[in-house]
Amino acid sequence: MTIERAEVVVTSPDRNFVTLQITTTDGVTGLGDGTLNGRELAVVAYLREHVVPLLIGRDERNIEDTWQFLYRSAYWRRGPVTMAAIAAVDVALWDIKAKVAGMPLYQLLGGASRTGLLTYGHASGKDLEELFDSVRDHQEQGYKAIRVQTGVPGLTSIYGIASNATFDANAGVRYDHEPAQRGALPNEEDWDTRSYLRHVPTVFEAVRNEFGPEIPLLHDGHHRMTPIQAASLGKSLEPYDLFWLEDVTPAENPEALRLVRQHTTTPLAIGEIFNTVWDYQQIVREQLIDYVRSAVTHTGGITHLRRVLDYAAQYQIKSGMHGPTDISPVGMAAAMHLGLAIHNFGIQEYMKHGARTDEVFRQSFTFVDGMLHPGEQPGIGVELDLEAAAAHPYEQAYLPYNRLADGTVHDW
Repeated sequence: MTIERAEVVVTSPDRNFVTLQITTTDGVTGLGDGTLNGRELAVVAYLREHVVPLLIGRDERNIEDTWQFLYRSAYWRRGPVTMAAIAAVDVALWDIKAKVAGMPLYQLLGGASRTGLLTYGHASGKDLEELFDSVRDHQEQGYKAIRVQTGVPGLTSIYGIASNATFDANAGVRYDHEPAQRGALPNEEDWDTRSYLRHVPTVFEAVRNEFGPEIPLLHDGHHRMTPIQAASLGKSLEPYDLFWLEDVTPAENPEALRLVRQHTTTPLAIGEIFNTVWDYQQIVREQLIDYVRSAVTHTGGITHLRRVLDYAAQYQIKSGMHGPTDISPVGMAAAMHLGLAIHNFGIQEYMKHGARTDEVFRQSFTFVDGMLHPGEQPGIGVELDLEAAAAHPYEQAYLPYNRLADGTVHDW
């Protein structure tokens, strides 16, 4: 067999998704996720104009050779657009290979290292009452580990609070399925780090008092703190035994994490905006993090993210793959197969997609008693309904951004 055609499908059921469907001369199809939240069409153009013409006629079995060809032949390497496009090709080829083999992908990756994948969901609230209700709702859904995001007194709309949408038709509507707001311009949110640092420890004290010491709790700082502020937060949260503290400071400067490490034993998760093993080289070697947050979709696919995780395993660093709803069911399924196979799995982020998305992407994976499993269907276990996808055309959408009280643009 060789690759006969490759189609880029853009659909927006509950949010925008970019899917690559590769078809071989024998009619076997494979799917890959190339979604880049808020910049989807950049990947679409990269795939359609530059990558797809290079795929036609290639031997679909040579996944490693294709990966190296797409990475090295462009000369311009790395970056989210390039690596998302390569990821889409890579996962689609693994999907084909597993379908031809007649087995679920995780079997080709070495078989299962566990019976299922521990998963965490996203609880949030403007105040403690709303937050507690959200935690209970996630427990009722089966989640055994929960990320806690909280409103901050004096701030009207901040990251991670599902009921804080303030943009046009989305005002007051929970946005569990998509923080990106549809419209011509991004939504502006506000931020004050000192208020946040004073408030967050009191919230975790209340959550522990209400829900006890056993439930694994996580929190996302979303790159908003300086290194010394991040160190202060990590130290102040130590009494509440977090599973991890995520993205406490912009990770482009790996040396910043040394300062954080010096001051806190709270476990650190970093990397959802990273794209290659080179981004991780220093922080893994110096053991400055505990969990790798990259997604299959944004890190060059299964082939490359496995390299990252194998490297991390040498330092007892585990996986914590990115998995909100800006990762399509295709990307989620790929993450599940990889997570099931590797030894150094830690936890899998999982936000449930909306009903329209589930109609477009037919999935075989299961979520039972807080554990995910990719299923036993040959391939990655996801099929694309092209007719349903066509019923939901692309809609322009942007993630929000932050300004401080004096008008300065801040990290979102």
